[in-house]
Order: sequence, then C-alpha cells, then structure tokens
Amino acid sequence: MAKEEHPLSGPELIKEVCRRIRVARSYWDAHNNAACRRERDRALALYNTLTPEQKDQIPQVLRVWLRYRSEKYFGAHRTPPQKQQRKRSR
Repeated sequence: MAKEEHPLSGPELIKEVCRRIRVARSYWDAHNNAACRRERDRALALYNTLTPEQKDQIPQVLRVWLRYRSEKYFGAHRTPPQKQQRKRSR
C-alpha cells in the first residue's frame, strides 16, 4: 500500500483509529494473531497521537479493547512471536 501524501487530522484521524481497532478485533476473532498484532500496533500508534478530547470521541468499547484486553495478550511482558518452522514432507 502506498503511504498517504497528507497526514490525517481531526475527524478523519478519529475515524481511521476506530477502523483500525475494528480490523484488529476482527483478526483477533479469526485467531489471526500476527495480523491482529500488526493492526493493533498501527491503531495504537495513531491513538497515541490523539488529544484527550479526541480520545473521548473513540467509543469506549474500542478504547477498552485497545488499551487493556489486547495489552494482556500482546503487551511487552509477553514472549514475542517467533518464526514458524516449515514442516518437511517425506
């Protein structure tokens, strides 16, 4: 995907943060942990650029999932993902 030419701001930024959190949750529900981790990291990076007033505009359900529930599984205290070894066929 190509990078956007202009950074998001205002309502577009809030909408993008919500979209990325929802995408991460859908990956979580599908048990796709690598994709979930990637989307969660992107959502969290955007979320951290928001002002406190903008953060209040994010639905509470999404904020809770992003900050608390997903931190339990993807936080720094967890073992990082490892490369999967390919099984050899006989």
